[in-house]
Amino acid sequence: MQINDPATVAELRQLYPLYEAALVNNDVATLTAMFWASPHAIRLGAGENLYGVDEIEAFRKSRPVANLSRRMGRLEVVTFGKDFGSITLEFERDTPAGITHGRQSQVWVRLPEGWRIVSAHVSILR
Repeated sequence: MQINDPATVAELRQLYPLYEAALVNNDVATLTAMFWASPHAIRLGAGENLYGVDEIEAFRKSRPVANLSRRMGRLEVVTFGKDFGSITLEFERDTPAGITHGRQSQVWVRLPEGWRIVSAHVSILR
């Protein structure tokens, strides 16, 4: 198995900005489509644990849409073969209490319908 096949890394690096744009613009349809349409998809957030694409979509539809912008820091992509990869990101967000530092990780798998996030985690460092 090849680690960090350049073409596979490039595919995920092209996809990630689409996710980030959908996130900060609260584009629920795009965010939902980027996750695996399965009850096995997981998103563990800063204040919520979501199991299955239906819970993930419901969260996206109900969350506040204010202050979603953030500054991207270090972004790392690691791939294993041509169909599996992870993306990690450090970010900063301005809040009324000051700058919040956070991180996220995503596991991406190439499925018959294309690349999808099968598991994601977001945490805040403060």
